Amino acid sequence: MFTGIVEELGQITEVTPLPDDALRLRIRGPEVTGDAAHGESIAVNGVCLTVVEVADGEFTADVMRETLERSSLRGASAGTPVNLERAVRVEARLGGHIVQGHVDGTGTILRRTPSENWEVVRISLPEGLARYVVEKGSITVDGVSLTVTDVVDDPPSFGVSLIPTTLAATTLGTRAPGDVVNLEVDVLAKYVERLLDARGGS
Repeated sequence: MFTGIVEELGQITEVTPLPDDALRLRIRGPEVTGDAAHGESIAVNGVCLTVVEVADGEFTADVMRETLERSSLRGASAGTPVNLERAVRVEARLGGHIVQGHVDGTGTILRRTPSENWEVVRISLPEGLARYVVEKGSITVDGVSLTVTDVVDDPPSFGVSLIPTTLAATTLGTRAPGDVVNLEVDVLAKYVERLLDARGGS
């Protein structure tokens, strides 16, 4: 489990194709690899990946077809910056919200509106995810825990406000209109929907 509080802005240094349409990524992240070991989890742009090897401030992780089909990692290339977060420890503060690292789909940055102290970013929503996103609720964008400022139904999109710290410390500071970002909706909303469906929607 993660919190959506990015620990480090890392970089993909190598992409190696694997059988069955999979990829092996080598990622530079001196901070997150400081205590990492084989088998541990690190979120890469919000995608929970399992560490295969660790050496010299870098780690490798395998990305299977399912993940590539659902996330922006399908377009990964050497030199791409990525948001990194280690799995949260039980005794740690939950600074963001409960994030599984299981990307639900991708959205596209539609526009950015800068102001003196923050920047408003509007992101498209896939039809199947729109019902889980509510104003003042939580959403994870490329691994960053954010508060939804507003939601538009037609076409589906939502807004977030990014403070200077988020702009400087994550990839969201350089994402441009047209860029694809990973989205993970609040898992609690999905469980509530499932339970209501099981009870006939009552």
